[in-house]
Amino acid sequence: MAFQQGLSGLNTSSKAIDVTSNNIANASTVGYKASVSHFADVYASSLTGASAGQAGIGVNLAAIQQQFTQGNITTTNNPLDISINGGGFFRMDQNGAVSFSRNGQFHLDKNGYIINDQTLKLTGYPASASGLITATSPVPLQISASDLAPVATGTSTNSAFVGVRANLNLDARQTVPSVAWADGPAAGSVTGWAPNPLSYNYSTATSVYDSLGNAHTMTLYFRKTAAVGAWEVYANVDGTTNLNNGGGGPISTITFNSSGQLAGGSPMNLSINLAQVNTSLGKPVSGATSPLAFPIDFVGSTQFGSAFGTNRIEQDGYAAGHLIGLSVGSDGIIQGRYSNGQTFNQGQVVLANFTNPNGLQSQGNNQWTETSVSGPPLVGAPNTSSLGVLQSASVEESNVDLTAELVNLITQQRNYQANAQSIKTQDQVLQTLVNLR
Repeated sequence: MAFQQGLSGLNTSSKAIDVTSNNIANASTVGYKASVSHFADVYASSLTGASAGQAGIGVNLAAIQQQFTQGNITTTNNPLDISINGGGFFRMDQNGAVSFSRNGQFHLDKNGYIINDQTLKLTGYPASASGLITATSPVPLQISASDLAPVATGTSTNSAFVGVRANLNLDARQTVPSVAWADGPAAGSVTGWAPNPLSYNYSTATSVYDSLGNAHTMTLYFRKTAAVGAWEVYANVDGTTNLNNGGGGPISTITFNSSGQLAGGSPMNLSINLAQVNTSLGKPVSGATSPLAFPIDFVGSTQFGSAFGTNRIEQDGYAAGHLIGLSVGSDGIIQGRYSNGQTFNQGQVVLANFTNPNGLQSQGNNQWTETSVSGPPLVGAPNTSSLGVLQSASVEESNVDLTAELVNLITQQRNYQANAQSIKTQDQVLQTLVNLR
C-alpha cells in the first residue's frame, strides 16, 4: 500500500491554500499582483520506460506564477502618487541596488529625493539647469527647492516668442487728435510724466521684467496720423518718461492695408534706461542689466471699423518664484509650479519592462529584482514602446479578484479533504490486510 499520492495531494493543496490566502491578505496592497498555483502530475521514471497501465505517484506544485494584469486606478490627494496604466515597472534605487515595483506611493525625503515607504529612490532622467530633459542613464530623481531665477523680458529661451507681443484692434473710424503730442512736463522733469489724454487715441499697459525680476509697468500709446492706415506708437515705463530711443517722437509707426491687416512697422525695438527710470522715481539703482532692450511685435493686430480692444498682450519675462507644487504628466515629466505662474521641468520618471515578467524574483514590499530568467530590463520613457502611461494623484490597486479567490479557497479545501479521505481509505485497506489470519 502506498500513501504517497495522498500525502502529495495534502502537501500541494496546503501550498495552494497558502497562495490563495496570500492573495486574499494582499487584496488591498497597492500594486500587488495576484499569484496562481500550477500543478503537475508525478510518475516514477524507468530506464526501460513505463507501461501503459502505470499509476502515477502523486502531484507536485510545478510553479507559482504571478498575474501581471492591470489593476484598477484609484485617485488620491497626493500629486506624487503615480499609477501605471499599461506595461512596465517603476525603477527604484537603494545605494546602487536596483529593484522594480508597481507601487507608486511616493513622497519627498528631507533632501528632495522622491522615495517610497521603504526609502527606495525613484529613478528617471534628470533635467538640466534650463529644464531640458535628455535620455541618459537613469538616476535618483531629486526635486530642487531653489527659487526659480528671474528672466528679463526679451531674453527667454523657452518662450514661443521673444520680447512683447500685442494683438489689438485700432478703430479705423478714429481721427487725428487735435492736440499735439507732448514729451513731458515743461519743466523738463521726467517724474510723473504723462501725456495729454487729448494727444493720443488709445493706450494699453503690461508689465516687463529686468534681469533681477523687478516688474516695470510699460504703457503703450497709439496716435492716429494723417497718413492713411498709419498710427504712431509711444511708450513710457513706470510713468516716468517717454521712451523715444533718444528722439523726441514715437518709438515707431505701424501701418495697415486697406483690408485692415498689419502691413509694416512691426516688430519694433525698445530700449529702457533703467538707471534713469529708478533715479526719476527717487529709487537707488538696482543693479539690473541696463538698458532693458526687447522687441515689440504687433503680429495679428488689425485696424477694423470697430471699437478698440486689446485681444492679447504678453511678454516672455518673469520675476523670481518659489516652488509651490508639483505635477507629473502622462509622459512622466515632473514639473514644478512656481509662485510667479511659471512651470519648470524637474526630471522625467522612467519605466522598465521585461520580456518575461514572471521570471522576476519577488523581494517583498512590492519589489521585484531582475534574474537571468526575466531577461534584462528594457528602460524608457512612459508611453513609448511597450511601456504604459502614468497618471498623477492616483494609485494602482491590487488585481486580486476576491470572489474568485474565495471560490479557489473552497476548491482547495475540498481537494485537501479528498486527499485526506484517500489516506484514510489506504489505512483501512492496510488494516484489513494486517487482520487477515
